[in-house]
Amino acid sequence: MEVLLALGSNLGNRQEILESAWQEIGRLPQTKALRISRFHKTLPVGGPPNQPEFLNAVCTVFTMLPPQILLEKLQEIEIRFGRVRTEHWGPRTLDIDILLYGNKIISTPALTVPHPEMLHRRFVLKPAQEIAADIVHPETGKTLREHNRFINQSD
Repeated sequence: MEVLLALGSNLGNRQEILESAWQEIGRLPQTKALRISRFHKTLPVGGPPNQPEFLNAVCTVFTMLPPQILLEKLQEIEIRFGRVRTEHWGPRTLDIDILLYGNKIISTPALTVPHPEMLHRRFVLKPAQEIAADIVHPETGKTLREHNRFINQSD
């Protein structure tokens, strides 16, 4: 299954963290790292004020891991990089979100896919378009390129 992931960091050596996390993701069992976007500097969206600037990227992987197991493995990677969940949308060394898991729609207490905020976040859509512009969002039936075009027009 091809999976689209978002990576972000606003604490520590952000670039090194994202590069290392990308390598760790590629080492997960039954998983192959495919593509990663350029890194994009972005201001924090939501959360507490005065946070450091984020570095964000989007990547695609192929995995045979079920969605819940993939989520658990990604959260283990976050923890290895010092992620502590104390404040919602607070500063963090590493954040990894599952944006899309193939064309599946998943709604469990632990996981919602497609990611409910992905279409409203330029820091997701812009890097996603670099590597996965023609992927179709399973709920809207539109490509990420089409969604990115819409968000650019709304500025």
